[in-house]
Amino acid sequence: MRLRFFAPAFFLLMCARVSAETIVFSANAMTGQAGNSSTTTTLSGNAYVKTQSMEIQADVLELSGDDYRFIKAQGHIDGKNLETNMTFTCDSLSYDRVTKIADLRGNVDFQDVENDVRAQAQIIVYNQNDETAVMQVKVSLTQKDNVCTGAYALYYKTTQILELSGNAQIKQKDDVFRAQHITLDMDTQEITLGGNVRGSVSESKSEAKKSDDSGSGSAENADDSGADFSARSDDSPGNSDEDAADDETEAEKSDGNAEVTGDGQ
Repeated sequence: MRLRFFAPAFFLLMCARVSAETIVFSANAMTGQAGNSSTTTTLSGNAYVKTQSMEIQADVLELSGDDYRFIKAQGHIDGKNLETNMTFTCDSLSYDRVTKIADLRGNVDFQDVENDVRAQAQIIVYNQNDETAVMQVKVSLTQKDNVCTGAYALYYKTTQILELSGNAQIKQKDDVFRAQHITLDMDTQEITLGGNVRGSVSESKSEAKKSDDSGSGSAENADDSGADFSARSDDSPGNSDEDAADDETEAEKSDGNAEVTGDGQ
C-alpha cells in the first residue's frame, strides 16, 4: 500500500529499525510505502535523518535500497559524521551506509573539528572507513597558518597528511610555495615540493634588523620559522640559466631552518 503523509504544521518523527541499526527521520511531509524498506521513501520540508554514524538535515531526503542503504539529499544540506566528528554543508549528497562513503557536491564546506582543518571544494568524497577525503575543483584548505589551494587534493585525517596537485600552492603568511604537486605534513609543518618548483620567502622583521645592524644578509642568521620546507625539481626544458639563478637566490633568502627535498617529478 502506497501512502502519502503530510504534516505542514508539525514534524513527522518516525523510527525504522534496519538490520542492527535504528534510523530516525522526520519531515513536514513523507511519501513512501508502509512496511517496506526496500523501496524509496522521500522526506520533504525540514527533512532530517540520523543513522548510527551520520546525521543529515536538508530540504529533501530520499531513502532507498535494501534496509534504506542509500541516502540522498538536496538543498541546504547540513551534516555531521558522528563517529569521526567531521561536519559539512553542500548542495547535494549521496551516502552509502554499507561502504560508509559520502559523496558531497556543490559548494562543499568540510571541517575536521578535532584537527581544526577546513576544506572547500566543488566535490569532496569522504571515506569513513579509512578516514580520507578526496577533493576536486577549486580546492582550498586551511590549517594553522597554511592556506592550501589546488585543483585536486587528498586529505588523510589519521596521519594528518595533505597531498595537493594541479597548480598547487601553499601560503604561510607572506611565504608562498608553488609546484606541480605538494605534500604537507600538518603535524610537523614539513612541506615537500615536486615538479616546476617556485616560491618566495620573506625575511622576518627581527632578522631584517639584525641584517641592518651587522651589514650582512646571510641566511645563516635567519630566525626559526618553525617549519621545514623540502623540494627538488628537475630543470625543465624551458628553464633558462637565469631562471635557475633566480631560484637559487630565492633559496638563499629562505629561513635558516629551511630544508629542501622532493621527487622532482
